[in-house]
Formats: sequence, C-alpha cells, structure tokens
Amino acid sequence: MIQLKINGINHSFDGDPDMPLLWYLRDELRLTGTKFGCGMALCGACTVHDKGRAIRACVTPMSAAAGKEITTIEGLSPHGLHPVQKAWIELNVPQCGYCQSGQIMQAASLLSSKPKVTDADIDEAMSGNICRCGCFNRIRSAIKAAADGSHA
Repeated sequence: MIQLKINGINHSFDGDPDMPLLWYLRDELRLTGTKFGCGMALCGACTVHDKGRAIRACVTPMSAAAGKEITTIEGLSPHGLHPVQKAWIELNVPQCGYCQSGQIMQAASLLSSKPKVTDADIDEAMSGNICRCGCFNRIRSAIKAAADGSHA
C-alpha cells in the first residue's frame, strides 16, 4: 500500500506501483488540472510539486511518490490567489491554456526557491515547459510581476 499526501489530504494507493502519478491524479482522484502532454517529461504540462519542487508526474511512478507531499494546480491556492496565478490573470498569459497549469507550477516552484529572478533564471527554470502557442513573453512578464509584487 502506497501512502502519500496530495494537496494536504492523505491518500492510499494499492494499484500498480509502476503507474505514473499523472494517471492517479487524473483518473483516480479526478484532479484534471495536471495535463498529459508528451509522456516523457519533455513538455512540462504535467508539472506538480513535491514539497515545492517541480516534478513531472508523467514519469513519476506511484512507487516513487510513496510518502511524498504532492501539490497540484488545484492545491496551489484554493481560490487562485497565488501571486503567480494572479499575475497570469492580470497579464492575460494563456492563449489556448493547455500548458498553463504546468507553466504556473514551474514558475511557482522557481519563485519559492528564488524570489528575485533574472531573465537567465527564468530561461533556465522554464526551459522544460513548452507552450505551443508561443506565450513565452507573457509568461516571462508574469513571472517578473509575481516576483516583484507588481500584480494586483
């Protein structure tokens, strides 16, 4: 039996220990904000946090999630009031929106570990998150706004 905490709630899993965390989140818990993109940890759509550190749920087997404290986009802020979420809204970041939960989770992880960021910091941290719509300039602006508190 695998025990883990997701968005502050204790969960038990007795299925296939090789099943990706992503499928447990989406199919078992119905936390569908975390998206499937590539299945190979290359696009970042499945980004969640393990105690604040960004990880890719598509390649994290349930066995590796045992004892972890996982946060999904649904658990980042109950009312969407995390500084990154507020900046995303204020600056109209999303276009299609598919990758945005992963982008937000990656950005929130960056800012939790490094509150004052440079363009190079943003480039490095966000390089594994792909936006097919090309919203990278708005993403960068929103991260800077969240970092310096210039969002509403």
